[in-house]
Amino acid sequence: MRLSLFILGISIGILGIGSRAEAQNYPWCAINSDGLSGATNCGFTTFEQCMETALGLGSLCQPNTQYVPPPGPHPHTKLRSYPY
Repeated sequence: MRLSLFILGISIGILGIGSRAEAQNYPWCAINSDGLSGATNCGFTTFEQCMETALGLGSLCQPNTQYVPPPGPHPHTKLRSYPY
């Protein structure tokens, strides 16, 4: 009985130490352009990656307005503007 309680205590302790889950935050979103479903996928790190997926699904890509870059120094990059 003591061994079972000890193992249970160790298991609970290990579960409590684990890192917490956080949502991923990426700079590009593919937005469904049919206007019916309103589906959005903001899981793209580059515009090119977003476009490869969007072209196959008939979607559009745009910058994620909720994107917050991680802290620290970042090289200066400007968002590309596309005429479409």
